[in-house]
Amino acid sequence: MQWNSVGEFFAMGGYGLYVWGSFGVCAAAMVIEPLLVSKRNRDILSSLRRERLADEIESQQS
Repeated sequence: MQWNSVGEFFAMGGYGLYVWGSFGVCAAAMVIEPLLVSKRNRDILSSLRRERLADEIESQQS
């Protein structure tokens, strides 16, 4: 395809909303996914630490 102006490039021959919307959703997913994985990892580690502490307290009381 050949575009004569920046406006035509962003319009993408009438498919601009689909093209740029898809690009935006993909970019958002690529930013959000590592953040969610990191949060999930911190939550799991915190849960494991609490469980280990509870086990240590329980073994000291026995």
